[in-house]
Amino acid sequence: MRFVRRTYSDVSAGAGDEDPLAGIANLFDVSVAFIVALLIALFALFSSGSLLDPNSKMTIVKQSDNGDMEIITKDGPKIKVEKVTDKKMAGQGERLGVAYRLGNGQVIYVPESALPARSGPKAAQP
Repeated sequence: MRFVRRTYSDVSAGAGDEDPLAGIANLFDVSVAFIVALLIALFALFSSGSLLDPNSKMTIVKQSDNGDMEIITKDGPKIKVEKVTDKKMAGQGERLGVAYRLGNGQVIYVPESALPARSGPKAAQP
């Protein structure tokens, strides 16, 4: 007969220790881990790791859906963003000379006063 009489005091004592919000805390932990995994995947996808490297140099040309273009240049820790536009700048300017790029990549600037006088269509060819 000792199995017939059971006391339910042990069962009811453990029910009060369970926190109903413990499941929500676990969901929060899972969401934080998911967000970190997404950030790592995005950096790997776009190869943006070099943007975080303080010694890297890179140039990115980006065009948006509406046609605006940006040139993003990173030289060490400095990042410079330039917007490309087809608008003409205000004011007048004057031609100072001509720059030529040689086969080895060297650029030579020739001032306007050192250029020969222009005559005919052959003068336009360098």
